[in-house]
Amino acid sequence: MRHHEIDPKAYIENVYSVFTHLSDEDKEAIMANTTWHRFKKSEIVFKEGDKPTGLIVLVAGKVKMFKEGVGGREQIIRMAKPSTMIGYRALFADENYISSIQAIEESIICIIDKATLYKIMRSNIDMTLALLKVVASELGFSTNRTVTLTQKHIRGRLAESLVFLKETYGFEDDGGTLKVYLSREDLASLSNMTTSNAIRTLSSFAAEDLIHLDGRRIKILDLKKLERISDLG
Repeated sequence: MRHHEIDPKAYIENVYSVFTHLSDEDKEAIMANTTWHRFKKSEIVFKEGDKPTGLIVLVAGKVKMFKEGVGGREQIIRMAKPSTMIGYRALFADENYISSIQAIEESIICIIDKATLYKIMRSNIDMTLALLKVVASELGFSTNRTVTLTQKHIRGRLAESLVFLKETYGFEDDGGTLKVYLSREDLASLSNMTTSNAIRTLSSFAAEDLIHLDGRRIKILDLKKLERISDLG
């Protein structure tokens, strides 16, 4: 579905930093070979086993990348904010997706045609290097998360997840409420723990006046202490 509320040219030029290296001709080629799609909350953007058709960029909204583990238990391995590439590993590896992406609120994505992207990458070394930097940075984040989810205790994992959500999405206008509203199941999945453990730990943090809970709204009252709990593991 074409989305008319966002000017694709302005988006390509101003929002997504990788494309600052494009010539006017390349920008026109990108825009002519990009499709725009809107997803409702909980809709699947792509699922494990699908074949990539191009580079996916999250334009608006929020999505989670997850993989089903043993017994169908879901593990969230990444969350994305606008102006972020998603699903590029499979594209550049020329493989099918090994995880699924789901919108956690109404979201808009664009898909840049693979052949067009590759043609520009072959002729524009600056853009290719910028893409490589994004990939390398994400690999570092994934490596750190692997260590975190296997070595930190439950309190450390949940504290890190709350800090991560703050760094990714920021706060509402009140300066404390996380600008993302996850179910307890999703928060548990992000932290590699059971839902019951996530609920108990959240309640513990609330009792210690580290956070305030209001349904899915989480207000951070003591960020420094949460960061310390995360660092100590």
